[in-house]
Amino acid sequence: MNEIAALNPSLPAPVEGADAAPVLPHNIEAEQQLLGAILTSNDVLDRVDDLVKPQHFHDPVHAEIYTMAAARIAKGLQTDATTLKTFAADIPGLKELGNAEYLIKLQLSAIATSAARDYAQLIHDLAVRRELIDLGNRVADRARAMRDATTPDDQIVEAESELFALAATGTTNKGFQSFLSALHDAVQMANAAHNRQGGLAGVSTGLTDLDRMLGGLHKSDLLILAGRPSMGKTSLATNIAFNVAKAWRQGLKEDGTTGTVDGGVVGFFSLEMSSAQLAQRILSEAAEIPSELIRKGDLNEAEFQRYLKAAGDLERCPLYIDDTPALPIAQVAARARRLKRSPKGLDLLIVDYLQLLKGSGKSDNRVNEVSEITQGLKAIAKELDIPVIALSQLSRQVENREDKRPQLSDLRESGSIEQDSDVVMFVYRGEYYKEREKPGEDNLEAMTKWQQDMEHLHGKAEIIIGKQRHGPVGSLELSFEGRFTRFGNLAKPWQGDGQGY
Repeated sequence: MNEIAALNPSLPAPVEGADAAPVLPHNIEAEQQLLGAILTSNDVLDRVDDLVKPQHFHDPVHAEIYTMAAARIAKGLQTDATTLKTFAADIPGLKELGNAEYLIKLQLSAIATSAARDYAQLIHDLAVRRELIDLGNRVADRARAMRDATTPDDQIVEAESELFALAATGTTNKGFQSFLSALHDAVQMANAAHNRQGGLAGVSTGLTDLDRMLGGLHKSDLLILAGRPSMGKTSLATNIAFNVAKAWRQGLKEDGTTGTVDGGVVGFFSLEMSSAQLAQRILSEAAEIPSELIRKGDLNEAEFQRYLKAAGDLERCPLYIDDTPALPIAQVAARARRLKRSPKGLDLLIVDYLQLLKGSGKSDNRVNEVSEITQGLKAIAKELDIPVIALSQLSRQVENREDKRPQLSDLRESGSIEQDSDVVMFVYRGEYYKEREKPGEDNLEAMTKWQQDMEHLHGKAEIIIGKQRHGPVGSLELSFEGRFTRFGNLAKPWQGDGQGY
C-alpha cells in the first residue's frame, strides 16, 4: 500500500499496470490536519471558509465531516470529536475508518491550528487542479461527440466560460476591512484624480463638460447611453471611442508595472453597423469631410489626401471593432476577455446596442432576457475592471409627449437597465424635433419664431444624465456637427472666440 493509502485506509490501493487510471492530485494528510484543527479550535473555520468548501475535499468522508462540523459551528454549538461522534455515525465510509476513534485521531493529530490557512490553500489548489483535469476531459468529450447543433466556436466559448468560472473560485472574500484601509484606498483615488490632467480619476471621454459631470469613465462602471433614433447615440459612442483610443499612451504606472497611462485600448461591439461603416464615421470626423461625400466618392484631391492622412494617423489607434450580429452575452464576455488578455489589454468596452444582444436562450420572456444581458454587461465591467458603455433604444412614448426630452421611464425594459447601470445618459437634440415643426410660409409670425428657435438650437445637443450612482444628475450641452457626425465641446459665450475648448 503506498503512502497516500496508508494515511487513509478508505482509499483503495492504486492498480498497477498500463491501464490503471491516473491518480488525481490530492493530499489526504492535509485534509486530516485541517479537520483536526477545526475540531481542536472551532474559530479556525472562520479563517478558512472562504477558501475551502465541502466539494474541495478529495475524500468524501472528509467532505461529510467538514459539512457536519461547519453546520454545528454556524449554530454556535461546541464541535469536537466527542460532540460530533453521535451525529457522524451515519456517514458512509466512516465505519471502515473506525467511527468515533477516527474523529479522535483527527483531533489529536492536529499539529498546529496556526497552519490551518496553509492547509486550506493546499486543499483548494489541489481541488482546482482536479477540476481542470475534469474540464479538459469534458472539452475533449464534447469535441469528439461531433454534434451538428454545436459548432467548434460554441464549444470554445463554453470552455472559456467554464474556465473563467473556475478561475473565479480562487478569489477569496475580502470581508470586513478596517477604516484605515478604506481611507488609504480613498486617498489613492483622490491622488490619481489630482495627478491627472483635468482632475479626472477615470478615463477621459475627450468632452470637457461630460468629463466634469462624470469625473471620467470609471473602472467597473456600466454606463447606459440611450436615445431615440437619429439623436446621435452611435455618433457619440464612436466619438468617445475615437477620443479615448487617440489619447492612448503606454508607460510605467505608479505601481511599477507597464500599462496604459493615458487614454485607453477600446473594444467596440457594433451589432447594427458593419466595421467599414463605423470606420467611415470615425474617418469623417477625423478628416472633417462630410460622410455623404465619402459614401458617394465625391472628393476633390485635397479632401482625398486629407482623408488618406487621417486614415494613416488612425492606424496607430488601439480601437478594435467586432461587427458580428446578434451576439449572445456569453460570446461578448468571452471575446472581451480575449482582448483583455492581449499584450495591449482592454480599457473601455462599447456595445451598440444592448437590445441587439441575445441572452442564453433559457428564457422566453424578453424582459428577463434583457435583465440577463444587463447583468452580464455589469459582470464584464467588474470582472475585467473596465468601464462598459452600452447603447440602448428608448420606447416610442417619448414621441407622444410635448416635451420630447427623455427620462428613465422611457427606457425599454427599464427595470433591469436602470437597476443594473451605474450611469444612465440620454442624448437629445431639440433641433431634430424643431425642424419637423416648420410652419407654413404664409404664417410670417410663426415662421419668424421658428427661425429664431432653430438658430438657438442649431449645432447643439443636450446630454441628460438621468442617473449617476456616485455623482450628480443634470444636463449639459455639446456641439453637434451633423456633416461629420461629431460631438464636441461647446464654446461658452464668455470664451469670446467662438472656438471649442
